[in-house]
Amino acid sequence: MGIIRLPCLNSNAKKFSKLQSHCNRHQSQVPKGYIAVYVGEIHKTRFVVPISFLQHPLFQSLLRQSEEEFGFEHSMGGLTITCPEDAFINITSKMLFS
Repeated sequence: MGIIRLPCLNSNAKKFSKLQSHCNRHQSQVPKGYIAVYVGEIHKTRFVVPISFLQHPLFQSLLRQSEEEFGFEHSMGGLTITCPEDAFINITSKMLFS
């Protein structure tokens, strides 16, 4: 799994990007207030996002679409969103700045 860097447009995005890099190196550690999410259509990449994302309408839309297409049973054992990684990064970047 490679390191995913989100665009750093302000200090919050820089902190989020640093956290993502740290969590990619320490796969089993998820800081308090964050959740691991596996994203991808075939190859799944692990992202660590703030729990507050779960309440955001854009994130909820991603979850609904993934559930409708693939259900809740996933081999990764965690929250899985089956969308292209670049789409996920684009949406979560927007969420950081809204």
